[in-house]
Amino acid sequence: MQRGLPMQPTVVLLREGTDTSQGNPQLLSNISACLAISETLSSTLGPRGMDKLIVNERGEAQITNDGATILKLLDIVHPAARTLVDIARAQDAEVGDGTTSVVLLAAQFLKEVRGYIEEGVSPHIIMKGFRKASQLAEERIKAIQITTSMSSKLIHSEKPFFSNMVVDCCSEPGSKRLGRVAHWGEKDPGGGMQDSLLIRGVSFKKTFTYAGAEQQPKSFRDPLILSLNVELELKAEKDNAEVRVEAVKDYQAIVDAEWEIIYRKLEAIEKTGAKVVLSKLPIGDLATQWFADRDIFCAGRVPAGDLRRVCQAVGGSVQSTCSDIAREHLGTCGRFEERQVGGERYNIFEECPKAQTCTLLLRGGAEQFIEEVERSLHDAIMVVKRAIRNGEVVAGGGAVEMDLSAHIRKHALSIPGKQQLILTAFAKALEIIPRQICDNAGLDSTDILNKLRMRHAAGNKWFGVDVDGPEGVRDNMEAFVWEPPLVKLNAISSATEAACLILSVDETVRNPQSEAQNPGPKAPPGAAARAMRGRGRGMPRR
Repeated sequence: MQRGLPMQPTVVLLREGTDTSQGNPQLLSNISACLAISETLSSTLGPRGMDKLIVNERGEAQITNDGATILKLLDIVHPAARTLVDIARAQDAEVGDGTTSVVLLAAQFLKEVRGYIEEGVSPHIIMKGFRKASQLAEERIKAIQITTSMSSKLIHSEKPFFSNMVVDCCSEPGSKRLGRVAHWGEKDPGGGMQDSLLIRGVSFKKTFTYAGAEQQPKSFRDPLILSLNVELELKAEKDNAEVRVEAVKDYQAIVDAEWEIIYRKLEAIEKTGAKVVLSKLPIGDLATQWFADRDIFCAGRVPAGDLRRVCQAVGGSVQSTCSDIAREHLGTCGRFEERQVGGERYNIFEECPKAQTCTLLLRGGAEQFIEEVERSLHDAIMVVKRAIRNGEVVAGGGAVEMDLSAHIRKHALSIPGKQQLILTAFAKALEIIPRQICDNAGLDSTDILNKLRMRHAAGNKWFGVDVDGPEGVRDNMEAFVWEPPLVKLNAISSATEAACLILSVDETVRNPQSEAQNPGPKAPPGAAARAMRGRGRGMPRR
């Protein structure tokens, strides 16, 4: 009689309830999740892109068409789809523009090879082809670059006004100020977008002041500026230590000493020659009136961040005492002015000798509107800054993507085997950018792309989508639709790496505890019994 085979014991590796998905179905599921995100963002691409109204759990509404902002507000929880959120944030931090493009490219790369995955092509062959195609695209961009436009629908009507503001912000004379940073601290709801100001220096909102401040001068030319961390205010007696006196004259001597101290501080400040005095701590009514009588402007309770920006622009340093203040401790600027803007007053410092920043004071009808203007200007400033700093540009409007697609498709014909299919899929995926720009502008994308393919086959490498003209295509280099090549290089390389990362994942293991709401640490054994010991039971008998 033949001996039966021994039964194999069941090996349990993962705790009960753990969700495991693996193989091609898992990979196709991850691709579908990424495509769902790209469908959400696709309508926001280009100069005619639509905006998204997103309401958070607190009921606060935001209107935006910035890819990184939308993905941050959506709070995506799918583990594979979060890869696209990460590359959008990296693109925003690295170059400041192209956040929507990088997500669309990554999703389209995956969509084009989904059929090959279903047919059993190894993901490693696809990843190898993608990296080869990305390298070809990078070399082509560097070969054709020559030593953007604001895409938000909200500020599209004011493009000339904001374009001049952005260029002025980024191209102040002097190499040290090249590509300087804008400060976004000032937003004043009300008025129109044309009321926005570019301040070549720093500004901050007027702080709380006493009555004497209205008698102070509000404008100076070439003033000396003193920044303090000193309180210029009389303290009430109850706030200090208890003092016992024997006679009234002794009490009066204490009061006179307090007045003498503050007057000594004020006289020391006047001797410095400063005409503008700023302090992080309060400046009381006595000091305010004293400064007004001597034609000195003062502002107390200035926020620390604003005072730091002022010091960086005008020079000098924050002083913690009023004695021994030398000339090198003071700053200066070409012009100081307290100006009324809408319903607020602003202290404005212009023509600052050490200014490496400027301030954009944005105005608009509503808070959400101003926030979207800020995001659009941020993208525009980053693009102009990169173009000025690097000195190279390429044509936008889908022109570069069409040229890269034609170049990679032509190179693919010289490669045998499956790699030819992968490079062709990569080339086709690049056309999603001009195709989506056409769809969002209401144009016939099939007709426009056929025209572009014909133009690029004839050697017109700068032809892209024209959303305004009757033809739908134009030479975007001559039309001044330019972009820094860094935006394209970073977007294609990031999208390729994200697609390769998702293709390399064939199994997802999800811990059931991670799905609970704010899971806490597990209690030690016996903790519950010890906590309940003696509760609800009478005293034990002795």
